[in-house]
Amino acid sequence: MWLVALAACSPSPTTATQLSTTEPITPSTSAGSAVTSSSTTITVRPSTTNTSLTTITHPPAAPTTTEVPAGDAPLLPAPDGDPPPAAEITPVIAIVDGDTIRVRRAGGVVEPVRLIGVNSPEQDECMAEEAADFLAPLLDSPVGLTSDQSDRDQFDRLLRYVWWGSDSVNELLVRSGLAIARRYAPDLAMADRFDAAQEQAQQRAVGIWAPDACGPEPTARLEIIEVEYDPAGNDNFDLNGEWVRIENPADVPAALAGWTIKDESASHRYHFPVGFTLLPGEAVTVHTGCGTDFGLDLYWCNRGSAVWNNEGDTAFLLDPSGNIIDAYSYSR
Repeated sequence: MWLVALAACSPSPTTATQLSTTEPITPSTSAGSAVTSSSTTITVRPSTTNTSLTTITHPPAAPTTTEVPAGDAPLLPAPDGDPPPAAEITPVIAIVDGDTIRVRRAGGVVEPVRLIGVNSPEQDECMAEEAADFLAPLLDSPVGLTSDQSDRDQFDRLLRYVWWGSDSVNELLVRSGLAIARRYAPDLAMADRFDAAQEQAQQRAVGIWAPDACGPEPTARLEIIEVEYDPAGNDNFDLNGEWVRIENPADVPAALAGWTIKDESASHRYHFPVGFTLLPGEAVTVHTGCGTDFGLDLYWCNRGSAVWNNEGDTAFLLDPSGNIIDAYSYSR
């Protein structure tokens, strides 16, 4: 089951920063006020991202369509139309991974480009290779680059929308299920468009959203039922006040060794301990901070920062193969 929870909170003067070693820093504010939430169920069930992977040097010819059946490898269409008039036209010299490329700008300067508003799977995660392969045709023809509010991230990568003809490559990745849409304020000019593309991918069950995208579907069907993303005060000083809760609604036990919880970032991953079993009807709470696992309380032990972004985030529950079994999204 795919749950989407929308939460409204009062703004707070206290700000906590959610740190990531591989992604732009996203602020996380702590409100400490009452939260009201509602949820809706989508009739589809449904990995996020990156520094350098293998460079692709011999891409296949650009295919001609993105309309492929669910479960088939998506194809980047041949470029059609023109990029936006303000776009910087530049050749692509390398595909770093599913959301990072290298281009040669005027004067011969080579720059890494991080695609705005999307996260593709990590190198060791399901669909990472497919996401990089999807971008390979970009090596055949120049692309257009446009910026939003920010010029570079903390790793000195250019932050850009990439245009393949008149098509947004960022959007095509999300629509093909090879990246998730992620809002990186203040660069939100196309965020609604990417969210709509992700909804289409989920409904079509393509890419990472296919129930068997990474391997056979498991017999266990667990659900994320709640995320406490904003405890009172500064989240970074109360890491165990922040948590995610997983329920086993089935009538058989679920052994969770090999299962994973992650957020939208590239760096936050929690792996359930070997031997942990969730009995029918039970719900386990995974706290962000450190502690001693006991009963139905487990501890992520993420050091130094909160995990769940207060402005909006998604909790993903992955089976041992990497299939997304459930996802719980929220926003203010």
